[in-house]
Amino acid sequence: MDLDVAQIRAFVRAAEELHFGRAAGTLSISQQALSKRIARLETLLGTELFQRGGTGVHLTDAGQRFLPPARHTVAAADAAVAAAIGQDRPLRVDVWGHLYEPMRTLAQVAGRAGELVLGHGRDLPSVTEALMHGDIDAAFGRAHHPLHAGLAHRLVRLEPVDAVLSADHPLAAEPALRPDQLRGSVLWSPGALDRLDFLHQFADRFDIRNTAAGVNLGLAHFLTEVADDPTRFSLLPADVPLPEVPGLRSVPLVDPTPLYAWSLLWRTGNGHPGLHSLTAACAAEAGRSRWLEYDPARDWLPEPPTNHSRNGSDRH
Repeated sequence: MDLDVAQIRAFVRAAEELHFGRAAGTLSISQQALSKRIARLETLLGTELFQRGGTGVHLTDAGQRFLPPARHTVAAADAAVAAAIGQDRPLRVDVWGHLYEPMRTLAQVAGRAGELVLGHGRDLPSVTEALMHGDIDAAFGRAHHPLHAGLAHRLVRLEPVDAVLSADHPLAAEPALRPDQLRGSVLWSPGALDRLDFLHQFADRFDIRNTAAGVNLGLAHFLTEVADDPTRFSLLPADVPLPEVPGLRSVPLVDPTPLYAWSLLWRTGNGHPGLHSLTAACAAEAGRSRWLEYDPARDWLPEPPTNHSRNGSDRH
């Protein structure tokens, strides 16, 4: 049985969108053309791949089984075309969680990961959409909820988190703080707390009852808001370079130390050779810099890694 790649690509996009109109738009074809391609594919396979009805479009059991190999087929076809025409496209990588400066980590591996084209930053839903549509090849940030079924995930770095607070805060002179010492303070967040998973889970875990939110106008503005009020504090990964904000203190957190988990995401079946180079470079730097060191008796993670390591040797 000879399959048509255009038909398979139409199926994959429709399966990802579960909306024929949107899927057709991503392929720059009409909805009628997309429907015809899928109908021909279903005729060739002798089975329906979608259930179409008043409740929308859904994959049949056959469609769910067909989707993973169909993604691989499309990726292999794209790789074959690129190889035949001598195309050596750089790996397109974007980030999210820009307030915590994810580019810091990428910058440490970029020189060993081949040619990268870096995006300007998105949020996680936009990154997921861009990955599934093939607009980017990989993305870097904190993966904080169940991921799209078509995405692969690798834990890259567990970064200790510090408390940032006003120099006039009663705890500002402490050399280190336990998270529970902050219960009487106000957790200041750069936006609605329910949209900021790490801060939200920290508040729940350590019983931080007083929270308030500002507007995200960048790191310097956010930290100035913290420094201006002696009742406030917030959290930042320890290696984030702090702007010169008068009256701001950064204090390590211990017993336990919160860890911010940075991850690399890519679409399953993406055959770009730069993905292997990037993941290998991340793993090598993690070994050198002990990025994945984790001790459950000493550290706290909102979402614990699959395998726990005390010496940073695990790779996820």
